[in-house]
Amino acid sequence: MKKSGILNAQLIGCIAALGHKDLFMIGDAGMPIPKGVPIVDLVLCGGVPTFRQVMDAILEETVVEGYTIADEIQEKNPELLAYIQEKLAGAEEERIPHTELKAMSANVKFAVRTGEFTPYPNIILRAGVAFPA
Repeated sequence: MKKSGILNAQLIGCIAALGHKDLFMIGDAGMPIPKGVPIVDLVLCGGVPTFRQVMDAILEETVVEGYTIADEIQEKNPELLAYIQEKLAGAEEERIPHTELKAMSANVKFAVRTGEFTPYPNIILRAGVAFPA
């Protein structure tokens, strides 16, 4: 039995299957996920788990070389934007309108739904490469 890190079998399986440049998404409880995109639904209730809790756990398991977020996050959720930029310092950032982010989500390998209820906590991540030490 796995004893640390992500223990959710579906989520860790999705992460393990990522290849270089694959896209995947972390979204809030209300983010519409396009038909056909596998969903790892972690929502328990409003606010549980938070976007930050899920993002922190995923970043412990995954190399991210770039990400895409909605333009609207700067005005509507600057605190979360600062957290994202701190956690993904060094990764390439792209901002697009939220409507385009929703359309782009049709191209992700999987989507993780959190219990987050704050504005615009949706991100599409691009997998990087882990080089052995």
